[in-house]
Amino acid sequence: MEELEVKILDIDVDYIRKKALELGCKNVKKENQINNIFDFPTKDLLKMQGYARIRIVEDLLNNKKKYFMTTKRILSQNKFKIMDENEIEISDAVEGENIFNSLGLNLIQSIKKYRESYQYKNSLIEIDINEKSFCPFPYIEIESPNENQLEELVLLLGFSMKDTTSKNIYELIEIFKGKGY
Repeated sequence: MEELEVKILDIDVDYIRKKALELGCKNVKKENQINNIFDFPTKDLLKMQGYARIRIVEDLLNNKKKYFMTTKRILSQNKFKIMDENEIEISDAVEGENIFNSLGLNLIQSIKKYRESYQYKNSLIEIDINEKSFCPFPYIEIESPNENQLEELVLLLGFSMKDTTSKNIYELIEIFKGKGY
């Protein structure tokens, strides 16, 4: 599946929640996540702007645990980040890790975060609050199947496309380290 994505950084979480509800968006996710990132010892996937992931989700809206096995690769990073994403829900995180390990992939990083998502038409506003040791600032990701809906949502939230970035989280953390975060 291909998705268009932009980020807006260092946001006021309460403002985004309020604005999403004013727009009639439905709250579709409140979850704690553990994102286990896998790659080859040579980091070939990351070098190609991709990764393999096992996501462990504590679904706070439905009071249950879910597990997802995912591969992602950036196709383009111009105006929008365009990702090729393949994901499947699995019944056991350990079995997913075993599959990745059998392919020669190793766990390279484990990232914990809280995610709250709101649906607007076919798009998502995702508020991400990571462990401060990984990413010290909250941000939103806006994901959409098409450019017009993505740009419409950015404007409805009170931002312009100039406020967005297509950089990945690792690039952004490096930039913000220089700003004293």
